[in-house]
Amino acid sequence: MYPGAQYVDSFDAGKGQRFCLFGTDAGYADIVEYYKRTMKGGNREIFRTPGVWQFDVGRFAEETMAYAPGVLVKDYAASGGTGYLVMRGAQEKRYKTIIQIVPPSGPARLP
Repeated sequence: MYPGAQYVDSFDAGKGQRFCLFGTDAGYADIVEYYKRTMKGGNREIFRTPGVWQFDVGRFAEETMAYAPGVLVKDYAASGGTGYLVMRGAQEKRYKTIIQIVPPSGPARLP
């Protein structure tokens, strides 16, 4: 996990999978470079603007998975964006970059 990233929420992905979202105010390019250095699986740019980069961590088994296991980094500050909005009661927080974690198997484990 990127140092300093904050847990946002987890969601049911279907087929018994969950994925977790983490937010950070670090820039998208910095997060992508961090995962390029630390991840051993394949990686690829999905979208250039707004930026989305995918890092694979396991094989996709269509019969038992809704999503391929991996890390997805999304830029929510591209083109003047104000960030990914998270509401906790009446308090709001916006994150420049969101990190989506889909574990290789079983339920999502939080750090």
